[in-house]
Amino acid sequence: MNKRILTATLMIGLLVASCSSTKNVTNDLATSLPIETAIDLANVVDDKAPVTINPGRFTIETVTYRLPKVVQGTYSVSDFGKYVDDFKAIDYAGNEMTFNKVDNNTWTIANAKQLDKITYLVNDTYDVEKVGGIGEEVPFSPSGTNIEPENYVLNLHGFIGYFDSLKNNQYKLDVTAPTEFVRTSALQNVSSKTSEDGKNITSSYIAPRYFDITDNPMMYGNLDVEEFEVGDIKIVLSVYSPNNVHSAASLKETIYKMMQAQKAYLGDVNTTSRYDIYLYLSEGKEESPKGFGALEHHTSTVVVLPESMNEEALAESMIDVVSHEFFHIVTPLSVHSEDIHYFDYDNPTFSKHLWMYEGVTEYFATLFQVDQGLVEESEFYNKIMDKIQFSKRLNDAMSFTIMSENILKAPYKDQYLNVYQKGALIGMCIDILMREESNGQRGILSLMKELSNQYGKSKPFEDDKLIDEITAMTYPSIGEFLNTHVVGDTPINYSEFFSKVGLEIGEGKVEANYILMNGVPIVSGNPQNGTIFFVDSVLNNSFWAEQGAQPNDVIKSIDGTELTLQNANKVLQEVFMWKPGKEIEVKLDRDGEEVVIKTVTTQAYTTGEGIMEKKDATDAEKELREAWLKG
Repeated sequence: MNKRILTATLMIGLLVASCSSTKNVTNDLATSLPIETAIDLANVVDDKAPVTINPGRFTIETVTYRLPKVVQGTYSVSDFGKYVDDFKAIDYAGNEMTFNKVDNNTWTIANAKQLDKITYLVNDTYDVEKVGGIGEEVPFSPSGTNIEPENYVLNLHGFIGYFDSLKNNQYKLDVTAPTEFVRTSALQNVSSKTSEDGKNITSSYIAPRYFDITDNPMMYGNLDVEEFEVGDIKIVLSVYSPNNVHSAASLKETIYKMMQAQKAYLGDVNTTSRYDIYLYLSEGKEESPKGFGALEHHTSTVVVLPESMNEEALAESMIDVVSHEFFHIVTPLSVHSEDIHYFDYDNPTFSKHLWMYEGVTEYFATLFQVDQGLVEESEFYNKIMDKIQFSKRLNDAMSFTIMSENILKAPYKDQYLNVYQKGALIGMCIDILMREESNGQRGILSLMKELSNQYGKSKPFEDDKLIDEITAMTYPSIGEFLNTHVVGDTPINYSEFFSKVGLEIGEGKVEANYILMNGVPIVSGNPQNGTIFFVDSVLNNSFWAEQGAQPNDVIKSIDGTELTLQNANKVLQEVFMWKPGKEIEVKLDRDGEEVVIKTVTTQAYTTGEGIMEKKDATDAEKELREAWLKG
């Protein structure tokens, strides 16, 4: 359910070879009043925010309090309890009580009838990313937390926990922050109170249950906010750019056009009345977040991207990332299994159907752009070809359902990125098959609408029955495809599906990136001396070949920035985003001699596999292609 920017991860892997005492007693575990929680951003010390949890009076002897080990949409262990310090359980007399810390995320408290409140400090996770080595698990940045004087990313699952038996209780959340802070949240704000000295404001929010705490991030601080309407949806775009390089106003038109196109593509799919986009732009310092991408929620998404991106590159990334997250309103938000509906934050089980949740969502985010005329067909084909090439570098003969169900375990967790590659291609194949079976009238979007009508937000499906249900709703060929290539481990012959729409995979001249070709970097790294150098394939990149670049040329600097293994992700991410017409200066070391390339970029090409029209494509195949791309 999260969309990750893949290039930085791919680069580094190849280069190195990221207090009230008047509480009413009831016969239940606690009062029926809301669990009262508070985050104090006005008294942060050393990037640690004070948190208070007031659960009401318990009527049992022992209670268990947890912060999430895993949060929905991340498919990885986050262990948010690791970032808690100075945990205290306080009784009604104000005395500290004994407790047992069971594991990273769990505390048990005996004599719970005497428990008045819990207090602790929360460290931010963005700072931890600077010390997280390869293989060390830290929360994916868009699911993490930031606690800095200028900005607070409040993914509330990193601050507020739950008692095992009270996850369905209502929550009241007070957030105290300096008066000058801009604050945005989709949670219902029921009141605001200014302190007597006028320095702070406490905003009070209500969440119907713990899920709504985890599902509604906030952002506080020095923000730029734009609000606008797309049809019947209110869009709230909140941007934090530490050096004011970008603004919500500069991105507003991009987001408006994108979401307008998405709504047109979705048609009558029910949406939300408000959608929040929180964009944190990382300035690339040691303590800055490095996990670029986004994490979706029911009515919002948190995005982390590099601040160094130029305006065009940032707009392109926002279209790619945010469109994916918004399409999650279809699945899993409207169509999901019991594993998602009854999610266990401490010991989760996972659905078999990541091909649908992430794959179909990614497919929609790719297809709608050509469907709505945002990109040309050739660009769409290039994106599909990239996914085919990337997926084949992963395990192409692994059951997708087995992988999905065991996504936290080896060897399956190492295949997670394939949900955005082969998962999207699975969606494409189903789409083409349904178009063929229905003479162009039905596709995977219509299937998802039918599933949404049958289930919806409040009714989960049974995991083991989904494929049979889809087969009954569609055609036997769909069930055969799913059982062979999704449940089974048979690789997909994509040429067979392209042929149905008058296309083929062939060798020819294809557009190339300035740092990746056919999905593989044209640079490598030397860990001994910390340098980055061009590899043999640079000669097959028309742009660099024309500039005289040679294999083994060491890249000393790019546009004035020295290139090292330490900053390679950041700098090469910028190169990945280059477009034709950009003025550049690259300094190379060739056997001790400095070579300077100072020029304006032109479109790079290489020879490779691409998707192109068959010479003997029939009119029927062309009509089916039109229904597929513009249906």
